[in-house]
Amino acid sequence: MPDSLTGVTVGSIVRIPLGGRRVRGFVTAVRRGEPERPLKPIAGISGDLPVFDAGLLQTARWAATHYVTPLAAVLRLCAPRNNPATRRVLPADVRPPGSAPPIPIDGLERAVDRSGTHIVVTGRQIDEIVRWGASRVGEEGNMLVVCPTVVEAERMAERLAPAIGDVVVVHSGRSAAEETAAWVALATTTGRVAVATRESAFWPVTALDLAIVVEDGRRGHTSRQMPTYQSRAVLRRRAAVERFPLLVAGAVPTTDALAAGADVIEPPGRIWPLVEVADRAEEPPGQGVVMERTRAALRAVVRGGGSAFVLTRRRGYAPAFRCVACGTIRRCPRCGAGGGEQDSCIRCGTDLGRCTCGNARFEALGAGVGRVVDELRRSLGDAVTRVGGGGAVQVGTVRDLVDLQRVDLSVCVDADSFVLAPHYRSGEDALRTLARMALLVEPGRGKRALVQTAMPDHGVYAALRRGRPLGYLREELVERSRAAMPPVADLLAFEVDGGIDVDAELRRTVGDGGDVLGPAEGDGTWRWLVQGADLRAVKIRLRGLVQRLRDADVKVRVDVDPIDL
Repeated sequence: MPDSLTGVTVGSIVRIPLGGRRVRGFVTAVRRGEPERPLKPIAGISGDLPVFDAGLLQTARWAATHYVTPLAAVLRLCAPRNNPATRRVLPADVRPPGSAPPIPIDGLERAVDRSGTHIVVTGRQIDEIVRWGASRVGEEGNMLVVCPTVVEAERMAERLAPAIGDVVVVHSGRSAAEETAAWVALATTTGRVAVATRESAFWPVTALDLAIVVEDGRRGHTSRQMPTYQSRAVLRRRAAVERFPLLVAGAVPTTDALAAGADVIEPPGRIWPLVEVADRAEEPPGQGVVMERTRAALRAVVRGGGSAFVLTRRRGYAPAFRCVACGTIRRCPRCGAGGGEQDSCIRCGTDLGRCTCGNARFEALGAGVGRVVDELRRSLGDAVTRVGGGGAVQVGTVRDLVDLQRVDLSVCVDADSFVLAPHYRSGEDALRTLARMALLVEPGRGKRALVQTAMPDHGVYAALRRGRPLGYLREELVERSRAAMPPVADLLAFEVDGGIDVDAELRRTVGDGGDVLGPAEGDGTWRWLVQGADLRAVKIRLRGLVQRLRDADVKVRVDVDPIDL
């Protein structure tokens, strides 16, 4: 470090001359004395603020190991897109006067007085929880609220602003200058309420008194690019290191949070509105996607001048099929995944064969949006449209749940395709999705959600009827333990370009620390699954293999606890 440079500390962004160019680096330690070997000199400092401190560095080191990625890749997530400088700070918040809101759920006061992670099972009270949390944090601290999507972050900020004043909004849709100004505000000032998306999980927030993760099981909380981090997991680690309370709020918590032993706050009564379960066995096969019972409910809504939403499976997932002779759902005899028209299971490759009754013909229970719209229009006419079409009955997919207003009736016509999706979290994810659909329903007599299923006794539908998720999720944890699947055990996906064979080297690296399954050939790639009771030692060894492959210009992707297998 040249004598002319001052202000270099842990977390500083510096520039180092390497190979005829200046490379960005992060200072992880400062030592005095002579180096053990020659070092490149620091050429300059970028910005005048450190982008992490010792506590955040500890979390970053954990993330680098857990997600099998270089430390530098994690440290980049701590910094804004522009160089952080104090001159970029946002103006101070203006808080409206008013008394503190009441505690929305019993037990919250006790939870936020302790650091660590607390699960809050709630349907429509998240805004009230955030307003209450902001009043508790006050002017001496900061609060971070992490939402699953950009749209939800923006809308929450709009709803909260009248009650709590200016809200710092942070997400990837903002410009680099806006992002950097928000970063500086959170890193240097207090009295801030930040509503953000997953990128903020690594940001340095001064005097972070409370963090809230909204619906942590949603896909938006998991990065698709390496490192494939999950915002709740990162903030849980930070809460333990930095000693602040973390609230994980949503209608259906993740089994990961439950398995970690988080404190659970569950209010009495239903978490979501009434859900009616329609058994497809009431009608013979061949009657179409929508049951007559469902059509009657939709006709009643249209005649009464109400509104309805019909949910169908988004593209990219196998629909549910049933035997046309006996009505039994087609499932893989080995792994239990839902079977489609193909002859083999898309999860494990097992031959699906005939139905147990001997019949070889199956009909689809799921359908795309277009097919559902066409079928409903035969009885409801132009009242049926796709989402955004303005009809009294709008048909859409999971993606549309974010944009919808409250309705009098919400329907899922192919719920079994959610429950039988080809991944180990299918039941948990299905319950979360169907609970979100139910929460679209306006409170009031006769207003409800309705799901069509050929498996009415499945645990997901029992939980929907009860309006409470924890019983099913705890049963699911028992099943995961028997199958040695996350969160009880560890699982990661290892993927490389299809032009290179690393099977033998991967198996040597894993050794007896886990089981290597594969490879499976994908779209120009080879993919393996590594499964074991505890893969921490394997992950450390894998970092070396990943670095060697990247040094050889091989594209590598490691997905820890993958959502899709």
